[in-house]
Amino acid sequence: METCEGNILIPSRVSFSSSSTERGMSAGESVSAKKGAKPTAEEALALLKAGNERFAQGKCVYPHLDAARLKQAGTESQADHAYATVLACSDSRVPVERVFDAGIMDVFVVRVAGNVCAADEIGSIEYGLAHVTTPVVVLLGHTQCGAVTAVTRACEGERRLLERNIAPLAASIEPAVRRVMAEHPDTHGDDLIGYGIEENVWQGIENLFMQSPVSRESVRAGKVKVVGAVYDVGTGVVRWLPELKTFDILRKVQANPGRATNTMAQ
Repeated sequence: METCEGNILIPSRVSFSSSSTERGMSAGESVSAKKGAKPTAEEALALLKAGNERFAQGKCVYPHLDAARLKQAGTESQADHAYATVLACSDSRVPVERVFDAGIMDVFVVRVAGNVCAADEIGSIEYGLAHVTTPVVVLLGHTQCGAVTAVTRACEGERRLLERNIAPLAASIEPAVRRVMAEHPDTHGDDLIGYGIEENVWQGIENLFMQSPVSRESVRAGKVKVVGAVYDVGTGVVRWLPELKTFDILRKVQANPGRATNTMAQ
């Protein structure tokens, strides 16, 4: 069931078909394995959650990595199979497909240091939405993020020169760090970094909505979920952030006259 608030569809209760929940929608049984049958947003999110649970518990089934899947990849479109777009950090401790126990043509992955969401990343996400037709977008941060750590320390007064092309990445993260510093004035160091890592995910979602009309329209129509999450590099567990905050950010962006409004390039 969904309710409509300010022309934005908000799920009041997430429900799945018995075929997805009772069996855990294991990746090996994924409806995406059948050409042309894409899961709903709820089912796709269930696939990701079930896959991460298997990964964290050491029970991976390593789906869609055999010769048959390779043959499909050479003859079929990824748009018939991929069920999620994931923006993640380039950090080698975050092997995205492994984290979700996913295989070939299951996940459309965008990676960049600090999992920042700027023009190139937003364009890649739009490709995942509009052309790979994934019903879920995940912005995935992670613990011990070096980029957020460096920006936090710089904001707290540690001076360090950055290479010329790293500086713009840091600039994308700084607003998130400044916000958590203001919200937690008595928190410093590693404790502040933890807050910054989560806030950087929300910053990415706000950037996406500000610059991507197609992402806003897809979420408002209830066709796509945009979800934030933080991966723990020491346990393998993905912590899923509250979905309702995504809608709070969407409402904020909808009221911002500075948001991009042209869906297509001019």
